[in-house]
Amino acid sequence: MRAQLLRAGLIAAFLVACVMPLLSADEPARVPGDLWEVTTQMTMEGMPNLIPAQKNKVCSPREWTEPPGGMDARQKCTNTAFAVTGNKATWKTHCEGPPEMTGEGEIIRDGDSAYTGTIKLTSSDGVMTIRLNGKKVGDCEVKQK
Repeated sequence: MRAQLLRAGLIAAFLVACVMPLLSADEPARVPGDLWEVTTQMTMEGMPNLIPAQKNKVCSPREWTEPPGGMDARQKCTNTAFAVTGNKATWKTHCEGPPEMTGEGEIIRDGDSAYTGTIKLTSSDGVMTIRLNGKKVGDCEVKQK
């Protein structure tokens, strides 16, 4: 009986010392964030009909180091030159596509609970403008990069 308890204790110690750090090492830390309901409306030069507005919920860190939310992952977009001055955030965007696009974004925050903005993208298909309206709807946790 004593040998079985000793063996169980050794197995438990092994799991804590060796396996548990491996499990937690792969899981990124989480930080408090804000849950935003974002309405996007896209228009394209030369296109007569508006595409219906879309609503999504996105979680972003409370302190922005990149634009909140994101573009369609299939577009493979990269944001650079992100800067915040006062209540205004600006950045440049490049999307691999298809189609390949480049552009700029701007968001003006209205306190801690709302924002408006635009993203203007240029591609071989023309110029597209995405209008953004965000309102904070709750709290969330964001995986730290």
